[in-house]
Amino acid sequence: MTIRIWTWLMAAVLLAGCSALAAEVSRDMAPQISTEVAIQVGTAVAELSAADSQAEPAVAAPGEDEVGPVTRVVDGDTIDVMLNGVNTRIRYLQMNTPERDHPCFDESGQANADLVEGKTVRLVADKELVDPFDRLLRFVYVDDVLVNRVLVEQGWAEVVLYPPNDLHYDEFVQLEKQAAAAGLGCHPTGIFDDGSTTR
Repeated sequence: MTIRIWTWLMAAVLLAGCSALAAEVSRDMAPQISTEVAIQVGTAVAELSAADSQAEPAVAAPGEDEVGPVTRVVDGDTIDVMLNGVNTRIRYLQMNTPERDHPCFDESGQANADLVEGKTVRLVADKELVDPFDRLLRFVYVDDVLVNRVLVEQGWAEVVLYPPNDLHYDEFVQLEKQAAAAGLGCHPTGIFDDGSTTR
């Protein structure tokens, strides 16, 4: 049973109790008791509804950007952001950085932290909004700087196409080729040399 259903059931029970109580007291006291109980019930319902609305991260409607402070840098391509009072996991689109225990993991994470840690970010969606791990899929901006682009351009991330999301893909492919040719970021380790840009 969800919190919302439980809330309405409890409110109905309380209101029914109020009616029974009002019938047993004098006419002078009934309006006062009913009003006080109604106020308490209304406050409880409002608080529980607010808690229920924060149980899951709110996903912006298509075309709407989300804005919030970064609360944690998880690694090179994942952060936590406070959105509408909910700490929400964000997975960067069109790019991938080394996993834990792989070469350049710490360096790519630090590069991401240098760009977003302690900042307020603007999140922009593509076609698919959420991945199978319930992370929001977004392009991440600090002011007008597209963080995803910078990480690829500096060699800390490889380009990855996660269909149907394809915004910026062609641009990122060119940036990765330039970073690899220049030996930037993680490229000298060979971590991105798997010959694939799709997942």
